[in-house]
Amino acid sequence: MGASRETGTLSGFQNFQQRNDMKMKNTSIGRTAILLAGSLVFFQQPLTAAEMEEIVVEGRLRSSAEQLINERMEEEVVTDVLGAEMIGRVGDSTVAAALRRVSGLSLVNNKFVYVRGLGERYSSTTLNGATIPSPDLSRNVIPLDIFPTSIVESLSVQKSYSADKAASFGGGGIDIRTKGIPDDFTYSIELSGGLNSESTGDLLSYAGGSDDKWGTDDGTRKLSGEITQAIARFRGEIDPQSILTTLRQEGNSTATLADAVALNRQLGLGLNRNISIKDKSTNPDFGIKASIGNNFYIGDDIEFGVLAAGGYEAKWRETHTIARNFQFPDQRFEDETESTYSVDLNAIVTTGLQYTDDHKLTTTSLYLRNTDDETAIINFFNENRELADGIGFRESRIKYEERSMTVNQARGEHYIGAATRELLRGWVPAWIPEETRVDWMYTQARANTSIPNEVSVASETTVNATTGVIENAGVSIDSAAADYRFTDLEDEVTNYNWQVALPLEFSGQRIELSGGAEHGQKLRTYRQSQFSLGALSVANASVLDGPLGSVFSDTNITNGANEFVFDLAGTNNQSYIAATMTDAVFGKMDWTIDETWRISAGARWEDYRQIALDWNIYGYTVDNPQITTDPVKLQNASYQNDDIYPSVSLTYMGELWAEVFQLRFGWSETIVRPDLREITDASYIDARTGFLTDGNPGVLPADIRNFDIRAEWFFDSGDNFTVTLYRKEIDNPIEFFESAASDTNRAREIINAESGTIDGIEFEGMKSLGFLGEYGEAFFLQGNVTLQDTELVAGTQADAPTNQVRDLAGASDYVVNLVLGFDSFDGAHAATLVYNVFGDRLYVAGRNGAPDSYEQPFHALDLTYSWYPTDTITVKAKVQNLLDETIRLEQSGVEVFEETPGISYAVSFNWTF
Repeated sequence: MGASRETGTLSGFQNFQQRNDMKMKNTSIGRTAILLAGSLVFFQQPLTAAEMEEIVVEGRLRSSAEQLINERMEEEVVTDVLGAEMIGRVGDSTVAAALRRVSGLSLVNNKFVYVRGLGERYSSTTLNGATIPSPDLSRNVIPLDIFPTSIVESLSVQKSYSADKAASFGGGGIDIRTKGIPDDFTYSIELSGGLNSESTGDLLSYAGGSDDKWGTDDGTRKLSGEITQAIARFRGEIDPQSILTTLRQEGNSTATLADAVALNRQLGLGLNRNISIKDKSTNPDFGIKASIGNNFYIGDDIEFGVLAAGGYEAKWRETHTIARNFQFPDQRFEDETESTYSVDLNAIVTTGLQYTDDHKLTTTSLYLRNTDDETAIINFFNENRELADGIGFRESRIKYEERSMTVNQARGEHYIGAATRELLRGWVPAWIPEETRVDWMYTQARANTSIPNEVSVASETTVNATTGVIENAGVSIDSAAADYRFTDLEDEVTNYNWQVALPLEFSGQRIELSGGAEHGQKLRTYRQSQFSLGALSVANASVLDGPLGSVFSDTNITNGANEFVFDLAGTNNQSYIAATMTDAVFGKMDWTIDETWRISAGARWEDYRQIALDWNIYGYTVDNPQITTDPVKLQNASYQNDDIYPSVSLTYMGELWAEVFQLRFGWSETIVRPDLREITDASYIDARTGFLTDGNPGVLPADIRNFDIRAEWFFDSGDNFTVTLYRKEIDNPIEFFESAASDTNRAREIINAESGTIDGIEFEGMKSLGFLGEYGEAFFLQGNVTLQDTELVAGTQADAPTNQVRDLAGASDYVVNLVLGFDSFDGAHAATLVYNVFGDRLYVAGRNGAPDSYEQPFHALDLTYSWYPTDTITVKAKVQNLLDETIRLEQSGVEVFEETPGISYAVSFNWTF
């Protein structure tokens, strides 16, 4: 370690990483691949100072596209890696947006990533290798838009399974690697601003709280203590008649129904009714990021580093969507305008402690907060009232959703090297190699989602049937005209593991034997209260006109001539408690023969247990308990599965066509299990889709057989080309199917389909354009194309599907990513043009002859330009959705949904030292 400091060319942390990569000397046919200034260089002789300088100068040409290639080469399984430089270059601000650049991946709802045609349930996400909680209200899946790319060092997408990973593996596993320790003192600050073409001028808003600019509620929206106390006092029955019954049971024999009505209305005043929707002038997007870090030496053997970073971003967005009935698109439709004020906060602190080259400890503490404050007005017509009738419906909605995540993690990497042997003084047997490694990790994390005071108000409208213009709107005469919901989710995860790797070398061969164990547990509580407030009649119809805050004013509610009623709404059966626990052990062998063949094989035993229970938060009697004690229901609510999951990978390494050629084959068997509430027999409203969703205690896990063949060519120029063939065979795939529902509601159920298959081919590569001449040397082209065919056989459990055989939901026949990069010869300018498109993908499968609906291709074209006026300053400008594309759904040739996201513009200034 002391030597490393004296040379000044390689820090101890870098030296430790170099030791992790020692096996590269045995797997790249005698040549070592290194990343120097981001450019891939192959060498057999030491570099001269002049050669080093030349590479550093030219390194920026394709640094973002070529970085981390060596890691991909050395992985035993099919893996794609996306580095921070490339992410920054294309301008993606969230992990979700960045991952669509990886071959075979597509982005759905700007939150969830589909890998190789499989939905979000078939993909897993880890943070530095650890399982983390999800703020999604009804699923384990993690919405990846919550992670800003500013905290990311790299993203790894493992597309074929290995036994050291969790067996719940379908399309792939995504690992988010956070930024590590700097080599020296560093600090940076970045300011950014921007706007969106659809979000200028006045937008919809309402009166919120004083802390909204920080993405947290100041208490304005929370459920009042008076209502909570009254619910307990009246044992979950707060309608006037039940209140009267309780008053008399308490000894108030003179209480009258009028007293109970007055008390009921007084409770209604406890709701936040300052909900008038109004126009508001907005500010441009604003963001700030900062970081600081350093590396310290303590004596000759100890090194300590720290990095702290944080960011804040606020922006307004307005979207206009139209959803149509495919049979009567001109008469039955929804027209929605929604404005969203988003605030993102993040902070991360990473520390590292290293003793010689043998031991390294790393801690990471991460905090994320993502808040969306939505205001929407939806005018709609259905089979009850069509546009031609001249009357319609309106829903006015406000929703404040605060999502947060806190992660605390410790990781250790230990070698049984010379310093350790000397320290232990003969306790280490001589036959144990110095490269023997012990890794461990411990993570505690918590995700929270809070939605206080989500309000939806129903109104009736009069409309000009010819022009469609709304002429008047008044709140509906209905005791449930206003719907109030208060939602809180808490998801806690504890995850720890250890792994031992024993490398053995003999006669040109290298074998690494490894094994380990892992434990994970999750506890999730979801609590939702729902209330209604409305009038059965009013003294004057004008009371229901005007701003919503005026309609639900104290005066109107307490006026005896207006029959306002406050009550619990719905069945209040949305709340639940769920827990999972997983224990696993695994063993692997990684055998390299004559630097030509590499065989990796392993197996993982995993024991998985899950329980999900409906939680009646207002259950106060033996007949109506909060948690059931019925043995049958408890049995149906629990699930247990244990099995062994094998994996095999074979790699050939040679010089076919390129200086480095690798041919990989992979096979594995994995599983995807039902999620949280899906194994209960309860029905609930899915928080994301709004569908009435029926659980199914009989749903089984899906068994998956995975096959991969990948050929990779790496040229000494830095160019590369890859072709991958893959197939997935799924038994009992877990799918949502539409089920029978009444009137305008939509319902679905979770079932096991009969089978599913995916066959695909991926092409990806990078090519310098120097062959076009001198000016072409400043450009490079990188891209990937995925072509695939998916098939789902519905089977007998599905309720009258239109098509017994169809595509998998969310799967595209093709996905294309292209990157055209430019780097000026003086290194002062860089530009990147990025194109992404996916083919038609199934959105909702039809039922009873109704056609399937498909999301149409979205041609995303983004441009990023960077100027480097000095070594420490970067000015960046980016434009996203240059083609001003719209999001469209079609059903039987009819456009049933349209949303215009607009063109986004941004500029940033970064100063880094």
